Amino acid sequence: MSETDDNKTAVLYNAACPVCSYEINHYAQYSRNKALPIAFDDLNDRDRLAAWGIDPDTAARKLHVMKDGEVFAGIPAFIVLWQDMPRYRWLARLVGLPGVHWLACVAYDHMLAPLIYRWYMRRLRRGTA
Repeated sequence: MSETDDNKTAVLYNAACPVCSYEINHYAQYSRNKALPIAFDDLNDRDRLAAWGIDPDTAARKLHVMKDGEVFAGIPAFIVLWQDMPRYRWLARLVGLPGVHWLACVAYDHMLAPLIYRWYMRRLRRGTA
């Protein structure tokens, strides 16, 4: 994890993925503008990735967020991130609701994340990532 203390939020994302970097760059800019204690680590930086204890392929498949020493992946990671960003707290509450949470996890885990991952891997094979 980047230079952070245990209760600082850190985000591990794929900066080489256009979809991932677009969304996370938005959150990073918002965080900088609000001086929020959120670090953003690119999984392609091997030193940063090693600190997370996650292999590159696992890291590329879903968003990962570390908070208070615990690593969250997928929708739970988004919720942890959104809870730390005043503009997005409403979204964290909404997606945290039982039925919405289940639906969001199913959609992200079984449709969105795999689709983005396959698209990214295809770009890697073609040398365009």
